[in-house]
Amino acid sequence: MGLEDTNSTEPTAAHRHNKSVWDQMARNRDRFTRPAKDEDFKNPLALVDRWGWLGGNITGQRVLCLGAGGGRQGPLYAAAGALVTVVDISAAQLEIDRQVAAERNLELVTVETSMDDLSMFAPADFDVVIHPVSTCYVPQIAPVYEAVANVLADGGLYISQHKTPTSLQADIVRSPGGYELVEPYYRDEPLPAVTGSRHREEGTLEYLHRWEEIVGQMCRAGFVIEDLIEPLHAEKDAEPNSFADRSKYVAPYVRIKARRKGQTDARTSSGAIWLPE
Repeated sequence: MGLEDTNSTEPTAAHRHNKSVWDQMARNRDRFTRPAKDEDFKNPLALVDRWGWLGGNITGQRVLCLGAGGGRQGPLYAAAGALVTVVDISAAQLEIDRQVAAERNLELVTVETSMDDLSMFAPADFDVVIHPVSTCYVPQIAPVYEAVANVLADGGLYISQHKTPTSLQADIVRSPGGYELVEPYYRDEPLPAVTGSRHREEGTLEYLHRWEEIVGQMCRAGFVIEDLIEPLHAEKDAEPNSFADRSKYVAPYVRIKARRKGQTDARTSSGAIWLPE
């Protein structure tokens, strides 16, 4: 693969808003827009796959890093030997990926599009889809899962991380009894703006997705869930109102390992039965 850019269709108003915010955050080098460090490349696969879900070797595998611009995910998977494509809605985030790839003599492809529009790819184009926290930036999660299911090969892995709905419901300030639920669970509109919270990204439009949507819609899109973990961010003696203290009361993220079932590879299946002449 070579370095290239592909642009997709016109995004929605929510997409345009979040694209603009992430472009600015990338230019400011805010958190989540900072590239991987030198030490991260010493053993990149161990760093990105600390739970061993990828089987210890991804050399030659076609990996889509979805909603994953910023110079970390894509370059690390490429350094581990994968054939990497990075998709992100932010052009500035993807520019960081290209810079890191050039500096480290890595090959990857960058595609500027929303995570719910992967129409530029063919069915079964990828063996693995890596999807760090980003589904909170789209109003509906089902179209994302459907897009991923289409581009992932039969038996391929979809590893995704999401903000938990309870974390998005809970207040950012600790009350005498802990962190209270202040936002409705059933909602269609974006969450209210927030400042001073490491569990949210200031300026973005974020949406709460219920467990029925995060897990149920994934299954209905053609995935079988094989594992689920809540990465530990709690610290026993953390300062009140800190990220680690709040994480004692509510897990901020969930990480899901799912496998695609029933996909047909358009490159190897014509839909016809071959008969000898």
